[in-house]
Formats: sequence, structure tokens, C-alpha cells
Amino acid sequence: MTVYVAGVGMTHFGRHPDESVRSLATKASLDAMEDAGCSPALVDAAFFGNAGQGAMEGQHSIRGELALKDIGFRPIPIVNTENACASAATAFYLAVAHVRAGLADVALAVGAEKMSGPDKTRSAAIFDGSWDVHDVERSTATLRALGAGVETPPEFLETGPHSVFMDVYQGFTKFHMREFGTTIGQLAVVSSKNHAHSVHNPRSQYRQAYSVDEVLAARMIAWPLTLPMCSPVSDGAAAAIVCSEAGLAKLGRGRAVRVRASALTTGGHRRAEDYALDSAHLTAKMAYEQASISPDEISFAEVHDATAFGEIQQAENLMFCAFGEGGPLAESGATRIGGRIPINPSGGLESKGHPIGATGLGQIFELVTQLRGEAGVRQVEGARVGIAENGGGVIGVEAAALAITILSV
Repeated sequence: MTVYVAGVGMTHFGRHPDESVRSLATKASLDAMEDAGCSPALVDAAFFGNAGQGAMEGQHSIRGELALKDIGFRPIPIVNTENACASAATAFYLAVAHVRAGLADVALAVGAEKMSGPDKTRSAAIFDGSWDVHDVERSTATLRALGAGVETPPEFLETGPHSVFMDVYQGFTKFHMREFGTTIGQLAVVSSKNHAHSVHNPRSQYRQAYSVDEVLAARMIAWPLTLPMCSPVSDGAAAAIVCSEAGLAKLGRGRAVRVRASALTTGGHRRAEDYALDSAHLTAKMAYEQASISPDEISFAEVHDATAFGEIQQAENLMFCAFGEGGPLAESGATRIGGRIPINPSGGLESKGHPIGATGLGQIFELVTQLRGEAGVRQVEGARVGIAENGGGVIGVEAAALAITILSV
């Protein structure tokens, strides 16, 4: 069965002290329904992604039912998906599967997150639960071993408080530097490019351009990752209306894009040296097979750049270049808007923001916007096929949850 995205909605990503998970989710959902020409009465099921409300507010168990209660749906199934940073992409995957199975003509996928607040320790607690809390010592040792031979300069051994996941990415980055010669300058090129893209994204958390030199001179978070190379703490929500052919016929708009592939897998089963077995790479292969296309048919990509290194790694996993060539690919200019394979035209997580329970659907919003030709100055010319990669949590040396989505006109 062919499945479509008929409408999308997204709030501004950033700090929203006067908003709640409910108000953000409601805004994004209503915007997606308006975009699709869809009333609440037409929605057959809803899937709600959130990763942090339990840690932030103690709200467990019925997050989606509460977050969506003001919209006025008839009695429908509302399913909660908590899957670390892949929570929203998981909600989208389930909505697609639900429609494809014939259980609904129209389904809502929405992700919402409120990460900022007066108690910063609560925000940190969201990430503390995204790896094995019963095996922290071994997990930490594994990550330290990844960076063996690439020593942190003494002046950057102590850099102040930061998310444990910046230390996770530090290990991944050092491993890549040792194995392939990836440079700090290449990381800075990625970051500078993404911040330049976000200048033209009105929903982006940051809209300030940084030169490569400014990225390198910024405050160190976890060497070699400086502040502009790292995703911020963010609030926000994003949503999509997913439907069948029959569902499309019920809606009032004709601007749908086609879901070519939606794949979700679990990682954590490889050694660091077996990078060709990375769950993102294997899931990308599955998605390309589902879509019956090859990587060179992709017009642009949105990838999970929680740090600048994430983009380099995922460019390789998505087969835009060979393993080890992600840094030179970025340095060549190929990943800029106007280049051979634009990556993160939205500005990516580094600049657009990373409200983790909403991030995956924020990527879907950008894919749909680009495929409709509605991205304005950041429009990728001739965009016909877009891919999104969204990872969540960590097991061993890779993401615990990995979602790949391919959409096309």
C-alpha cells in the first residue's frame, strides 16, 4: 500500500519558558492538520513521541493522552513512544505501519519536548537514562578506549558541565580521527555550514552564521568538539499527518508527498572496528531496498548531527561517500546547499535545535518542505527524494535505536 504525508507542522525550536509539552504538541498537531486540510474527526489514530517528560516533570504512562487532550479527537488509539532521540521518528514509523496495515486511513504522528527549565539537573537526567544505567563503568571504559592514541590536550581536560552524550560523541570522534585522519578543521567546516543554512530557517533555534575560525575559537565542550559543533538544549514540537489513498481522498489539500521507506532497527551489536556493520548503515540499506532507489538518487538529507561529527559519520553510513571520507566530503563543499548532496539544509540539530522527543519529526518537516519546493532561500534545487536519519540512545559503540525515512514527490 502506498502511504503519504499529507501535512506537517512544527513550532519554533528553542527555549519556550511559557509553553508546556501539551501546548507545543497541540500547536504542531493543529498546524499539521491545517496543512493537510484535515479535521480532528478524520484522525483514526495518533502516535506521540516524547523522551524527557518523565525525567523533567514526573509525567509517565499517559503522556500522549494528556498532551493531545485539548484537540478534540473522537475516541481513538493514542500510542506513546519513548525511544530516546528517535522517539518522534518512531512515532512516524508506527503511524506509517498502522496506515500500511489498513488499520487507519489517517494517522497523526507528533513529537514534543520541553527540555529547558529552572533545574538544569533534570535536563541532564534525560540523557542519563539513554544508555545502560546498570553498566555505566563498562560503557564509560568502552568509550574511553575508542579514543586511545588521540589524546585530549591538557588545557581541555576540564571543560565544565555538559551532557554525558557529548563525552559519547567525543569517543566516537576520536576513533574516527585515529582510523581515518579526520581533522578538527573538517568538523568546523560541518558546523559552519549548518549554522549558515539555519540563518534562513525561521523555525531554527539559532540563526547566526559562524566562520570556520569562529567555530574553532569557541568554548570547548568535549575536545575536539566546541560549542557551535554541539546541539543545544531545546524545546519544541513537530507533527505529520500520514494517510492512505483513501485517506487522501477525505482531505482538503493536494500537496502530499510519498513515503518511499520507513525503517526502524536496534543497534549495539558490533565492535568499533566493524563500522560497516553500524546499525545506521544496515538500516539505510534496508530503506534503499524498500524504496527501490540507490544513494545517488537522493537529492538531500537530514541527519542526526547531535555534534558535527555525527554528520560526518552519517554521510558515510548513508553511502554518500566511502567510510572515512565524510570529512573530505564536507570539506569539498558537496554537502552545502547547491552542492552534490546537501546535508541538513534546515541547519541540523547543531543549529536548528534538538528537542529530542520532537527531533525526528522536525526532520520530516524539512523533507516535506523541501520536496514541495517551499523552503525559500534554503531550497535545494530540483529536490525530488529526501532521506532522514535519526538515532537515539547508545548501546556499546552505536545508536540503540535507528530510524531511516525516505520521502519523494
